[in-house]
Amino acid sequence: MTTPKASRPQPRPQPRQRRLWLVAAPALALALTLAGCSAATTAATTTSTTSAASEGTASTTETTSSVTGATDATQTAADVLAANQETHDKTDDSEWDAADATTIELSGSTASVSGDGAAVDGATVVISQPGTYVLSGSYTGQVIVSSDADGQVRLVLDSVDIDTDAGAAIDVQAADEAVVILADGSSNSLSDASSYADDADANAALYSAADLTITGTGSLTVTGNGNDGIASSDGLVIQSGTISVTAVDDGIRGKDYLVVRDGDVTIDAGGDGLKSDNEEDADRGYVLVAGGTVDITSGDDGVDAFTEVVTTGGTLSITAGGGAGSGAADSGAKGVSAGAIAVFEGGELTVDAADDAINTSAFVHLAGATVTLSTGDDGVHADLQLVISAGDVTVADSVEGLEGGQITISGGDTSVTASDDGTNVTAPDTGTAEMTMLISGGTLLVDAEGDGLDVNQGAITQTGGTVVVSGPTGNGNGALDADGGMTISGGVLLAAGSSGMAVAPSADSDQATVQFAVSGSIAEGTVLTVVDSSGEAVASFTTSKQAQNIVYSSADITNGETYTLVSGGSAGDTIAGGLAEGGSAGTTTVATGVAGEQTSSEMGGGMGGGPGGGGGQRP
Repeated sequence: MTTPKASRPQPRPQPRQRRLWLVAAPALALALTLAGCSAATTAATTTSTTSAASEGTASTTETTSSVTGATDATQTAADVLAANQETHDKTDDSEWDAADATTIELSGSTASVSGDGAAVDGATVVISQPGTYVLSGSYTGQVIVSSDADGQVRLVLDSVDIDTDAGAAIDVQAADEAVVILADGSSNSLSDASSYADDADANAALYSAADLTITGTGSLTVTGNGNDGIASSDGLVIQSGTISVTAVDDGIRGKDYLVVRDGDVTIDAGGDGLKSDNEEDADRGYVLVAGGTVDITSGDDGVDAFTEVVTTGGTLSITAGGGAGSGAADSGAKGVSAGAIAVFEGGELTVDAADDAINTSAFVHLAGATVTLSTGDDGVHADLQLVISAGDVTVADSVEGLEGGQITISGGDTSVTASDDGTNVTAPDTGTAEMTMLISGGTLLVDAEGDGLDVNQGAITQTGGTVVVSGPTGNGNGALDADGGMTISGGVLLAAGSSGMAVAPSADSDQATVQFAVSGSIAEGTVLTVVDSSGEAVASFTTSKQAQNIVYSSADITNGETYTLVSGGSAGDTIAGGLAEGGSAGTTTVATGVAGEQTSSEMGGGMGGGPGGGGGQRP
């Protein structure tokens, strides 16, 4: 059952850079043509209808993100990144020569310079030209970079401790490019003022108005007392190092892009953890985690990108808004938030969020990463399309597990636990749409207290894959609930739930289905076996909760044949979840069913009774 949005705790109003609402298309579906992120548009627009039969999916309609011009959720990490602004960093950024460097010794409120390109002005060190500058010692002043010439300004931090109340500890006001190198074996720290003027350009302990790279093998501890910890008004890349950031607002922010290639990064932020917030350019405003370890504790979103979030490697762990058990879903604190698309293609992502674990205003593609999510609301939410094509996805704790305008599962291993709907296909908040759930491959396990698979005003199509649903025990919901019905032409489906709204795939489907209506109920932990008319065990299933209705479909089922559901035997080799091969059948008959005579619709039309699964009685 889908809880109406109006009755759910409502999140606080979101700033424009966190959420860009889209004008919904009349029809939503999966487009196979990749248009990338080449141009910003002003609305989500229907552009064409594409036959996808060769891909094992239904006919689909292309839609477009108003943020970037991206057209669908099947985009790979390479697709997304190829359409974005290239990063500025280079593989040799960590290399430097002491013989060519200017040295800066810091001591209290004073400093001394040996070499060219830097000077001391009171309690401030001013660097005015490109070059390499080696800093060491403790300082209560500021280091300012103001260079108008072409070339890198390379700051080598070699046991530096800057604790200032004058503003940013390091303020790169102007440079062609800035590189901060953490010297081998060094421990460094930066701490800034407790407040900034509202119109201050520099508002972080480590601030750069130019492209900024952080590299090297040393460590850096940053305390953002007045606002952010580390920030760049252009691009920001972390190549390596051990970096710990504590900030009253955002932890690490790169306006044009924020990239983590490697390193060990820990963030404790009152606002967002990692953030990119360029709102003007469609090829910017993205976050990429390609490697390393990033551990985030945030008061708001763990990762917040105005356009895209991409992971291709590394380990990303997020606790946002106190986590799923905080009871603060209305805080709006999400694990990962993207305005256009989030692609999780590699690495590991673990999220514990007060609000949605993953949320986008358009598309989500789970494409190979290992993802574990706990949330006070949706596990994964995509306004337009959610695609799972590869990887291991576990929604361990959620209100609704997977939610989107369309959900497509073509691969991977997905497990969902939800207190309401396991999967929920629903219209975007900004309009209505034709909604579908397409399953062509992979494994989907659902344990839901509401509807197991729920599609409002649309249909479920299964052409392959393995789906096991442990649905509701209450009669107000169903293991399967689709207003437009369900058809199956391949794969395996096992759905167990209550009897009040129990339905099955259409008898007109290319693959046969048998439905067992039980008198009374089946206890949790019971081994059930589907036996054909010749006495052969077709499949077995161990219930994980009380059940009254069992639906089973596979290539082994034949329309018109009578099947018997028996208990008391032993399960065969596990296929997925509680579903197993036939095993040894018991002797206690629980129910019988004739394939092709299943209940496939409810009175009032469709497979379900309207949004949320409520509605009329079965005929």
